[in-house]
Amino acid sequence: MAEIPKAYEPQEVEKHWNQYWLNNSCFRANPDSAKPAYSIVIPPPNVTGILHLGHVLNNTLQDVLARIAGMKGFETLWLPGTDHAGIATQVVVEKTLRAEGLTKHDLGREKFIERVWEWKEKHGGIIIEQLKKLGCSCDWARERFTMDAEYSRSVTETFIDLYNKGLIYRGKRMVNWCPVSMTALSDEEVSMKTLADTMYYFKVEIAENPGTFLTIATTRPETIPGDSGIAVNPKDKRYAEFIGKHAIRPLPHKLPPEEKLIPIVPAEHVEFEFGTGVLKVTPAHDKTDFEIGKQHGLDFIEVINANATMNRRAGKDLENLDRDQARVCAWDLLEKLGAAVKKEPYEHNVGFSERADVPVEPRLSEQWFLKYPSQDKARQAVVNGDIRFYPDRWAKVFNHWMENIQDWCISRQLWWGHRIPIWYRDDEIRCQAESPGDGWTQDPDVLDTWFSSWLWPFATMDEQTQRKFYPTSVLVTAPEILFFWVARMIMAGFEYTGEKPFSHVYLTGIVRDKLGRKMSKSLGNSPDPLDLIDKYGADALRFGVMRSAPLGQDVLFDEQHVELGRNFCNKLWNVCRFRQLQGETVKSQINPDLLTSDDKWILARLDAAIAELNTALNEYRFTESTHILYRFFWSEYCDWYVEAAKSALYNDDQDRKHNTLAVIDFILSTTLRLFHPFLPFITEELWQDMGYNKSCDKDRGDESIVTAPWPEWISAEFKTRFGIDRTNHDFAAQKYELVTQARNLRRETNIPSNKKIRFVFKPRAHWPQEESASFKLLLNAEPLEINPEFNPPKGTPTTLSPLGELYMPLEGVIDVEAEKARLTKEIEKIKTEISKVEQRLANPAFMEKAPAHVREENLKRKTDWQSKLDHAQSVMNHLCE
Repeated sequence: MAEIPKAYEPQEVEKHWNQYWLNNSCFRANPDSAKPAYSIVIPPPNVTGILHLGHVLNNTLQDVLARIAGMKGFETLWLPGTDHAGIATQVVVEKTLRAEGLTKHDLGREKFIERVWEWKEKHGGIIIEQLKKLGCSCDWARERFTMDAEYSRSVTETFIDLYNKGLIYRGKRMVNWCPVSMTALSDEEVSMKTLADTMYYFKVEIAENPGTFLTIATTRPETIPGDSGIAVNPKDKRYAEFIGKHAIRPLPHKLPPEEKLIPIVPAEHVEFEFGTGVLKVTPAHDKTDFEIGKQHGLDFIEVINANATMNRRAGKDLENLDRDQARVCAWDLLEKLGAAVKKEPYEHNVGFSERADVPVEPRLSEQWFLKYPSQDKARQAVVNGDIRFYPDRWAKVFNHWMENIQDWCISRQLWWGHRIPIWYRDDEIRCQAESPGDGWTQDPDVLDTWFSSWLWPFATMDEQTQRKFYPTSVLVTAPEILFFWVARMIMAGFEYTGEKPFSHVYLTGIVRDKLGRKMSKSLGNSPDPLDLIDKYGADALRFGVMRSAPLGQDVLFDEQHVELGRNFCNKLWNVCRFRQLQGETVKSQINPDLLTSDDKWILARLDAAIAELNTALNEYRFTESTHILYRFFWSEYCDWYVEAAKSALYNDDQDRKHNTLAVIDFILSTTLRLFHPFLPFITEELWQDMGYNKSCDKDRGDESIVTAPWPEWISAEFKTRFGIDRTNHDFAAQKYELVTQARNLRRETNIPSNKKIRFVFKPRAHWPQEESASFKLLLNAEPLEINPEFNPPKGTPTTLSPLGELYMPLEGVIDVEAEKARLTKEIEKIKTEISKVEQRLANPAFMEKAPAHVREENLKRKTDWQSKLDHAQSVMNHLCE
């Protein structure tokens, strides 16, 4: 048993055990093992990524599952890796080039790709090292990268196969377009932002009814030159009569009259209340308008270039202006033409390019599309429960998306990524991995990053690994990529392995600050996890995040949770140190004949905690799991049992002392294993220092707690042998409840908890003499009298329980009259404060004008003062009896 230092220093401990686990290949998965398999593939973070709290949450949950599986005897694989992150990585490298006064075109494609690989080799491993610092138990020897040669071969082969099956085609569609990165974007790469904008109202004349005008509201007057129709709801009586007629488009204003005429068409989804109920239709620059345009055969007039500048078809006044400048200019033109009606502030959600942080443009573009394979199998796997979602409400969301699935735009106008294996020569097209020969030119586009990551569960494994570990056991990921990644992986899994890729999908919540706001640098509410690790330790961060992560709900992060995690680690450290200071080696044999009711109670509570914990973990209720562990260890073991056990530890009866130490060793060796998946570093340190690594399971040779057996429920045989039943459990619980009531009596009479005072206990039945020592210790009584005949003086504070009556005589403890006088003044003061708050809350002007948080503060203040008044009056009542 190594000596445990007085203070826990997490940084040194975590560094030491991280290296130990790596050096000893503690997390290496063996595909030839005869043990049952358990596997997880990590959602690959972007190679550009830096650890954030979302990573902490997601990877801590995976680590808990992986460590528990290993301790339960499974051959466990947690496979790590990173994603090449096409747009994000290219943006980073292009920014580096700009600092050198260069662009990617100055280098050319081949040299630019070389620069990206150089950047990846230098910076791409940062996130992996940070995950190791967090304590992630991945099989790091199996780390994968989506641009690795073998993985890239799988991506190319998949494209060729789907192309040959007729599922990949080229077409012109409306896509999200980033005018800075100059590429199409997936919906996942677009983040919605609330924008303080302007709504512009302008009027158009009905060609067939001169002098009759329709007023239209738009946030984008610069796109008026691209309008090829106007839509109204056919049920809207204000406008139905105009359907089939034509409006005169005001811009470009120099066109011949016949070129300005645009038809008025019906569209039932046009809302009566939105704007004016009249919709300008710009099929080439709006997704909704695109569908209306197709339905009614409207012209697709492109007026915005790929870089978000206006083109020739926008008119000479707008040509070459960027879209923001053109918006101002278009409104000026409308005012000059007498077509402007009004403008007003307007707030709405606008899609921004996640990487370039500029508004995306809906744009018609020639792209490669995929018709999803194995859709029915994927849908049925979820409907039949072969794949289960946690929380289960996500199954409905998944099925809804699958029922409304649209073809996937899989091409991106980038250089970094898996290049599309399509080759052109004159009018010929071939789909193959290598060039067909001279004169052939490869398609310049690359594949959407998700096209590589949808193969992740099986493309990361060789055949031997797949035979053992595929399908995987569980996927832990974020709900915002349910469609972009999870659903696609399910379809790819069935298409290319004939099996589901995983059995369970656990979807985390979004990490928000304690006010419910999304984490962002601009708000200053997104702490750096590495700073938190340096300040509190990785275990504290893990525990703090998990305690605030209910199943399927958003995580309201507060640094106080991490501080609580650190305090918990310190408590665990100090309790183990307390055991070590008793100066005895590990005691493994418990003598059932020497067990006290306290011993039996704590063993029963441990049994209950194990049962509750296993149930919670099986249902992925991680936050509840931490609460179960916290309650057992802090509230039941530390607050009650350890204090009660001191009566045996500081007693001259050596046999009873040794037996109590055996119980403590049993509890601590079990508790450390229960805590290990949540707090891996400190539990490994204490497991070694306490000597439990030598005494747990000699057949398994558990040098590391990583391979120590997961605690199971205490068996019925064990309970019978040690006399653990409801009777002794209830006795100890009633004793502790009686102590709690006695402590309340102290508070009510303002007697400090550390002051030894006289208590008299009047038992209702026979009182076991061996119970008196721990009872006295817990009460901090001096003396404790056991007197079945006690007749208390009038006014003696008393508490009742099934065990009997406990009295706290006040003679010589407090000056009753002086205490009454003090309380009288305190009660008057409290009543004055309550009156002030009540007057404020009764004031209509205050309740109407005060901010919500101020009203809540005053309501809470009233409640707090009322609680103080109730307490003071209760004490006064005791003294006046």
